[in-house]
Amino acid sequence: MLVLLAGIFVVHIATVIMLFVSTIANVWMVSSSSSGTISTGLWLLCNKTCTQLSVKSGDETSLKVVQAFMILSIIFSVVALVLFIIQLFTLEKGKRFYMTGAVMLVCWMCILIAVSIYTARFTGKTQYVTNPHHGYCFILAWICFCFSFIIGILYLVLRKK
Repeated sequence: MLVLLAGIFVVHIATVIMLFVSTIANVWMVSSSSSGTISTGLWLLCNKTCTQLSVKSGDETSLKVVQAFMILSIIFSVVALVLFIIQLFTLEKGKRFYMTGAVMLVCWMCILIAVSIYTARFTGKTQYVTNPHHGYCFILAWICFCFSFIIGILYLVLRKK
């Protein structure tokens, strides 16, 4: 049981770190243009230098929603990690990890909303570029989506042990 808890703790910390990286770094979409490789993220457009990401007025709200849900997912993931540590040492068996699992599943839902909106609204819509593809931040966000779901379910299952 201790090894399982340690493994879940390590995966949870890895998920938090990957969420930070995927939200902060600007490599959600990568493409080529005549002036070199262009990467766009949630905040900046980077070619040789980084500038503020400009989007159409209709997509500005969608980008703000994606930014907000990615930040919320980081917050919920950190809160779940703190709750896990607190509940591990304060609650008795059978009552542990309810809140931790619930908060982690809320984190999972925030990631799902953010990445789904980004996929629907911003994938491949960059002008004057060739060969647009997803960058590592987008892929990390989907990996965090999977990990947060698995961790949330495991916390709910472990409450019985």
